[in-house]
Amino acid sequence: MTEPGQSKCPLVIGLTGGIASGKSTIAGFFAELGVPIIDTDVIAREIVTSGSPVLDEIRDRFGDTVITGDGSLDRQAMRQLVFRDRKQRLALESILHPRIRQEAYSRAAETDAAYVIIVVPLLYESPMREAMDRILVVDCNEETQLQRLLERDNETREQACRIMATQASREQRLSIADDIISNDGDRDDARRGVASLHSTYLELAGQQE
Repeated sequence: MTEPGQSKCPLVIGLTGGIASGKSTIAGFFAELGVPIIDTDVIAREIVTSGSPVLDEIRDRFGDTVITGDGSLDRQAMRQLVFRDRKQRLALESILHPRIRQEAYSRAAETDAAYVIIVVPLLYESPMREAMDRILVVDCNEETQLQRLLERDNETREQACRIMATQASREQRLSIADDIISNDGDRDDARRGVASLHSTYLELAGQQE
């Protein structure tokens, strides 16, 4: 990936998957192998800390109902708002996504590793998709995904289904995959899959030099 105005990046792997598919688990396996991980969800949290210009812009757009008493973002209130109203979700994305993209690209350009993984949950829908050298999809059965979401976030089934419905479908995600890791529950199989892909990516990175 080479972005305008930046030095040449290492081989960049876009890691994506539906909510609660296990992206963090797979990214963690790569991290154990020494691969730099750039998680856009982490960046999203970092850029909306109390007092940040981005949080001020969110307050101006959505009002104080999404701000807690201590001046931080009320994530639960924002989550409820954007997953019920597509217009509001797009408004939030228009504030966050350009900043997240720029920060992710900058971090990728700074690494001297052979390759880097950028975790982008909504990669199918994102312009970042075009900047990836290769796309890895973490795949799992949709019922497994739903049950994980219910357990992890303590959502109602109705809200969990609503959240899943706002994202690209399983078929859409798989349609952009160069590589796929199944993450339906067997961690050892998933870890072996990561080890195999690690070898592949190192080889591809060597060819790119």
